[in-house]
Amino acid sequence: MFNLTKIIVSLALGFLCLAPMAASSVSAMSLWSDAGSANLFIDHKARAVGDTLTIIINESSSANRVGNASNSKTSSTSMNAGTGIFHGIASATAGNSDSFTAKGSLANTNTVTGQMSAQVIEVKPNGTLVISGTQSIKQNGEEQKITVSGLVRPEDILSDNTVLSTYIGNAQIRVDGNGPISKKQRQGIISQLFNFLF
Repeated sequence: MFNLTKIIVSLALGFLCLAPMAASSVSAMSLWSDAGSANLFIDHKARAVGDTLTIIINESSSANRVGNASNSKTSSTSMNAGTGIFHGIASATAGNSDSFTAKGSLANTNTVTGQMSAQVIEVKPNGTLVISGTQSIKQNGEEQKITVSGLVRPEDILSDNTVLSTYIGNAQIRVDGNGPISKKQRQGIISQLFNFLF
């Protein structure tokens, strides 16, 4: 009986000694990824060189101008016949008339809308971002290329990492087309030459 009790106590002490060693080799596994939980607190707005942001282009401009100009000038000169020793000089008259009239008008309306991505290429000492981006779309031989560059303040970037084109400082928005349709909308070389000369 005494031996049985001694054996039970020895086994119990052995398990107690092995329990900490077994616990140290087992690590707890989380159901949530650390990287995924950290993303909840990350600001996704562009702030450094190489970051990208979305430009929402919504630009419209219009210009109207009407100009009229006219100018006229008339002059006349008359000389009587000579008398005395100048009796050989006959009477003479001269006149000159000049007039100029010009009219012109200009009406221009431009609208550009769309979305494109741009990249931060420089960060100014005051935190202002210098951005530049190009989007090229080619379809059926016709290519349209949109280029945007300018300055963006970090506070003007929305939470979804977008910025309106109207908030871009020194904005340069250029839309170029190249293809059969674009070429048909241009004057020929001979017409351009005549317009230049005349």
